[in-house]
Amino acid sequence: MQSYSLGVRLSLIFLGLLCLSSMQMIAQETNQSDTIFPVNLLDSTSLNIEEVVITGTRVSKKIIDIPYPVIRINFVDYRYDKKVGVNDVLSSVPGMFLQSRYGNHDVRISIRGFGSKSNSGIRGVRILLDDIPESEPDGQTRIEAIDFNSIGRIEIAKGNLSSLYTNAPGGVINFINDIDFLRTFGVQFNQFGSFGLRRIGAKVGIRTDNYGLLTTYSNHHYDGYREHNSEHWNIVNTVLETTPSENSSLKLLFYFADGIIKLPGSLTKEEFEEDPYQADQRAIDRDMKRLSTKGRLGIRFNSKFGQKLNNDFELTAYATIKYFERTSREYRVINRSGLGARVRYGNKSKIFNRANELLVGSDLLFQPARTEYYDNINGKKGDQILQLLNEKIYNNGFYISNNYELLKNRLFMLITGRYDIINFDLKEETLPSRADNRTFNAFVPKLAFNYKLSQWISVYTSYSLSFDSPAKNELESFDPTFLYNPDLKAQETKSFEIGIKGNLINRKTDFFNRMLFEVTFFNLNIENEVVPFEVYSEVYFRNAASTSRRGLELGSRLEIYKDLQFTFSYTFSDFNYIDYSAIAIQIDSTGNIIETEEDFSGNIVPSVPKNNLFISLSYSHPVSNKIIGFAKLSYQGISGLWVDDANTDKTNAYQLLNSVLGVDMKFGKFNIQISGGLNNIMDEVYVGFTNTNSADRRFYEAGEPRSYFASVNLGYRF
Repeated sequence: MQSYSLGVRLSLIFLGLLCLSSMQMIAQETNQSDTIFPVNLLDSTSLNIEEVVITGTRVSKKIIDIPYPVIRINFVDYRYDKKVGVNDVLSSVPGMFLQSRYGNHDVRISIRGFGSKSNSGIRGVRILLDDIPESEPDGQTRIEAIDFNSIGRIEIAKGNLSSLYTNAPGGVINFINDIDFLRTFGVQFNQFGSFGLRRIGAKVGIRTDNYGLLTTYSNHHYDGYREHNSEHWNIVNTVLETTPSENSSLKLLFYFADGIIKLPGSLTKEEFEEDPYQADQRAIDRDMKRLSTKGRLGIRFNSKFGQKLNNDFELTAYATIKYFERTSREYRVINRSGLGARVRYGNKSKIFNRANELLVGSDLLFQPARTEYYDNINGKKGDQILQLLNEKIYNNGFYISNNYELLKNRLFMLITGRYDIINFDLKEETLPSRADNRTFNAFVPKLAFNYKLSQWISVYTSYSLSFDSPAKNELESFDPTFLYNPDLKAQETKSFEIGIKGNLINRKTDFFNRMLFEVTFFNLNIENEVVPFEVYSEVYFRNAASTSRRGLELGSRLEIYKDLQFTFSYTFSDFNYIDYSAIAIQIDSTGNIIETEEDFSGNIVPSVPKNNLFISLSYSHPVSNKIIGFAKLSYQGISGLWVDDANTDKTNAYQLLNSVLGVDMKFGKFNIQISGGLNNIMDEVYVGFTNTNSADRRFYEAGEPRSYFASVNLGYRF
């Protein structure tokens, strides 16, 4: 632990020296063709802070002009990496903490603590795929359809975005399929690795004067590093775009995902110390698993109009179909369908000779669901239906955003606000028949300022309110008298942040000639925080009265020398319960439930590390005009996590060292990309996921031990 703290201090000192030296650099405008990284021979994207993003403000806007932290990651940034789960791609993002449960798709995403205590799916962070919500109307998200071989870029807006998106107090992540290619191409990719990892598939892009078509197929197999830990997936992503007129576009967006994940469950501390890679015997006996089949079809029309093309209109409609089977104590069969639409209108104009951008829009999502409960007989569905629930979830939201130029080319004021209505309607059709209904609604505003010190450096600050309704699974009642928990309230947050970001360039020297950086301080006060507790391995939720979260996020990407890049991110999190008294539920040695009144006030919020450090050094160099070589070494240090609200135990800090080597070769129109890597080089045994507030103290799930992967991608560009 002492060595880890020393590493944090040395890294902070190093970053400070870099910032001081970089402030002497000359900030100057560059063309969009200038890139930090060599462009992939099969990909057209590149990273620049001046490039536009969509997620931050729902309109195309330069990163430097958005008054909160926004990060864009392109395929070129992770093309050589393992890229199975989001933790393989997003670990370098400051403020974000990723916990992979079993080394597969099931990754907990947390931004500024939001989502850190979700033991199933993603909460508090809005997930989009091609600007369409993967998050369900209640805010719960699973990302089985995300295929990083298909994704062209990822846009991350951190901080409270609830004034623009439903249930987004932590931020928004938008995964965008790689439709922005310039020429027709085809790629066949292959990957294999430790613990039975095998991924094969193909990616085809067709480009003509009138349309573009992208189709990607992936077959994924993984045996897992724990017992009862296998995973199998088939994923298809397709985007078709065309231009009906010069200033309009039409897109069809489709995906289909089908697969199964076996769940090994969580362990007690004694079991973890005996064998961290064993499974909970109950998980084996129950054959705990998730079978998922889901699909989505969307259509989007966008048009710019007006004499100066200063008006923008977009309409998106989509439909979803989802079929799930879940096994735990019971066997559940879930059928869900959904209809959604989003419409927005934007206008750019002048008011008092100052630039003004107005945006208004609405989101609508309706999702009916039918859930059948059966006995779980060693993982097999019983013959007799025990309970049948029909549920409807409605989410309707309206938002407005206005960005006004207070000082010419210097100071901008952004005001946003959103009103959401989220309704849950549940009917039990088996005896005894019952019905229940809950509605949550609120208006949440945000005020933000952005001041540009220069063309490429800006400081920003914001104050906002947040409203986060409980998810469907969080509303389930511990009291069998009710279908919904009548006492569970919406989580409310008051957020303040201040920061600086920039892109510094100095072309007069070969050393330290470019640096992208961000520094953000945030302070959050949360009322009625929704926290989990567990009884007989079933998870329920309650409210903590008051929580304080303060933190600091540092991030930098520095080109030390030609083709040699240093990446740094550090997050400090000081999260505490201010006022929190609740009934603590535990199970004694005879299996009886014991309820006691406990006061958790002053305790540290579990499942969030106080220190999260990421450092990488990468070198990408053209060996010749046809061959590019690549090497990367990365380090991640995570301080220990408290496992429950009572702070009864804390996991050990851990440090991970990973490496990647790659080569990209072009032979005429053919391209071969070969890469491989070794993760957790020191083979450290660590807790990779904490099962928060487990009543029978099954808090611990091991992270992946030392593992390797290798990839061979074969491509042809027409």
